[in-house]
Amino acid sequence: MRRSVGSDGSVRSHRLRPSGGYRDSASFQTTTLIYDATYWFCEKFLDSRSRTVDQMVQAARSGRQNIAEGSRAAATSSQTELRLLNVARSSREELLLDFEDHLRHRHLPQWAPGASEAMAVREVPHRFKKDLSDPSNLTDLTDQQRWTLYQPWLEHADPAVRANAIICLIHQANFLLDQQIAAVERQFVEEGGYSEQLAAARLAEREKRRRGDRSDQSNQSDPADQIPPCPQCGKPMVLRTAKSGKSAGRQFWGCSAYPDCKGVVDL
Repeated sequence: MRRSVGSDGSVRSHRLRPSGGYRDSASFQTTTLIYDATYWFCEKFLDSRSRTVDQMVQAARSGRQNIAEGSRAAATSSQTELRLLNVARSSREELLLDFEDHLRHRHLPQWAPGASEAMAVREVPHRFKKDLSDPSNLTDLTDQQRWTLYQPWLEHADPAVRANAIICLIHQANFLLDQQIAAVERQFVEEGGYSEQLAAARLAEREKRRRGDRSDQSNQSDPADQIPPCPQCGKPMVLRTAKSGKSAGRQFWGCSAYPDCKGVVDL
């Protein structure tokens, strides 16, 4: 259980994100398709002794595993979550280049974004009345059922069809992951990281106890027990940690209304 300070000064309780929640995210599900499709593509069409095979399979696996690790780290560190999500994004970009190289080196056609074949792959979720921007996309299906939707392309005898279909899925997964990364970044900027929220909640609890026991002089004399109001707008402050510059690593009070208000108070 964690707590955060609302704009009205109240302390709100929130449960930490449950572990394993990544399995229901559209980005993880799409990346699972990409990993499986890449594994079987390499097994069927490439020399198993080729270093490229290892690189492609590892890039596909990294994209999937880092989403899972990032989700599990989210409960305690937004920075770690962001770092792992960006690693997943980079791994998929590497894999995208590998499939584009495969087509180019063999003089095979690559589908244009507006080509009918590419549109058919992208329309699969919409045919089942699903929204790609919805994080619960296709969560009612098993991995095998989800694979079946794309089976005509991902098990095609023509390697060009398989490679192009995987490229379409990579673009879809990148779009989903970019949205996920942007959402985590906004949350981190607006609310601070987990450690800042935990420290603010601890200080808020001390302040609550101090008000309930006026006779406790030691608490009253400790300036860290009081959450100051913002000098610009008057709203409660939130304990934050400077990420860069000369003050990197030092804590300070930042306005809870950030980014609308950028008031700060030194500790």
